[in-house]
Amino acid sequence: MAGRGRLSSLDLLPEEARDDLIWAIGELNKRERTQADIHFEFNDRLEAKGIETISRSAFNRKAMRLAKRTLQLEERRHIYAGIAERLTPEEIGKADIVLGEFLKTLLDELLDGDGLDSKNAMELARAYKDTVMAQRHSAELREKAEALAKSKLEKAVDAVSEVVKKAGVSQETMDEINRRLGIL
Repeated sequence: MAGRGRLSSLDLLPEEARDDLIWAIGELNKRERTQADIHFEFNDRLEAKGIETISRSAFNRKAMRLAKRTLQLEERRHIYAGIAERLTPEEIGKADIVLGEFLKTLLDELLDGDGLDSKNAMELARAYKDTVMAQRHSAELREKAEALAKSKLEKAVDAVSEVVKKAGVSQETMDEINRRLGIL
């Protein structure tokens, strides 16, 4: 089994430097300043606290890992944004297949590396099962909510119809109103 690897100088910073590290990561994520500028100010903050500065190469490695993770998250966000609008109750079965294929691909990638053991595989399998169950439950709740809303709308339209009929509006007009509301 692979270990966590060697700790970097950033991992070894004392607790009193954690807020500065979080600040630097936040600045890198904003993508408004250069990495060199952020590194320089980060080291100034460390020096002011009497903490040994971080080398340019160590800071660059952290920035590159962060950029890679940020890009992956951004890509996933765009992928899921495109998929989410298609996750209607009728499409959940298809979405389960897509999700299953996605998780299989993820498993293949993890198997190619050193990051997967039997415990991790079992956790991924459970996560897949829980995801599918949650999707089905969500679809059932949505269908019930839609049926309840339609029932309430029909009752409201019936009540309004009675009042409108008494006011002299024709059945033809009421039928047109119902059609436009999607009730007929």
